[in-house]
Amino acid sequence: MENTQIAISSFGGPETLVMQSTEIPTPQTGEVLVKVAFASVNPIDVKTRAGLGWAAEQNKDQLPWVPGYDISGKIEALGEQAQRFVVGDNVAGFIGFPLQAGGYSQYVCVPESELSLVSDAITLEAAAALPLAGQTAAQALSNAELKEGERVLILAGAGGAGHLAVQFALATKAEVYTTCSEANLDYLATLGAHAINYNFEPVSQRLNQVDVLIDLVGGDAALDALKCLSDNARVVTVPTNTAEMICEKAQMLGFSATGMLVDPQPEQLDTMLYMVSVGLLKVEIFNIFPMNQVVDAHKQIETGHTRGKVLLDMQS
Repeated sequence: MENTQIAISSFGGPETLVMQSTEIPTPQTGEVLVKVAFASVNPIDVKTRAGLGWAAEQNKDQLPWVPGYDISGKIEALGEQAQRFVVGDNVAGFIGFPLQAGGYSQYVCVPESELSLVSDAITLEAAAALPLAGQTAAQALSNAELKEGERVLILAGAGGAGHLAVQFALATKAEVYTTCSEANLDYLATLGAHAINYNFEPVSQRLNQVDVLIDLVGGDAALDALKCLSDNARVVTVPTNTAEMICEKAQMLGFSATGMLVDPQPEQLDTMLYMVSVGLLKVEIFNIFPMNQVVDAHKQIETGHTRGKVLLDMQS
């Protein structure tokens, strides 16, 4: 039995992603072996592949490197002292963050502490889509201390983290505004958000008196969104490459601002899986690519126009 993986062979475009074969690993103490059903493709994977950011910097001398932080699948084997699961259990997790990754594999060994049980009430597709994006969304709102009745603006509300942030913000009974392209106006309205078409005019022309800005875009769009804020507003900016600039500008304008790095918390994923299983949270999946079409999956993320999440089918 071979373990097929997708690796970054060198930094650059999507074509630097290559298939490689290794032996199926053996779980060490406290680890389990997971047969991966789905891995999700996150913007950080695309950024790292292009040679940008911290994970790329730390791994530049260790290429080929296998990306992927989100997996769902089935427990195949248990290492010593691994007691949380039994062989055959469905699990999902936010794994190997930020330096190890490894999710773009048919089989991967993971500390059992990084995984959550996936009940029969939720698909493995939805479970793979949730970990990084869901926790980014939840932690951004928590960092912003969003309260009932406040006005929050979420940039890119139709994206992977965005569509989950919109739902979490609505659950706190905030008044939720979000930016999107024309194609996603109706989708976001059905979730319950006030959607603003950024192609039509800058959001600052349409909105003011916003209490909280959740910036999932960075750069010029975020700078424009700062003009929508009321006095004493709070800003949480997620893209790391522009965080310093956005925070400096926001603080100059008198707002409290912070960047963030998502922190994997299996208990938080447990809660989200439960929310999906009972219909309190909807996971939008844009497309599922067979693993040999990973180049197309990365190209899709690079368009910046993905509604929800892109997954890789790791057994196809």
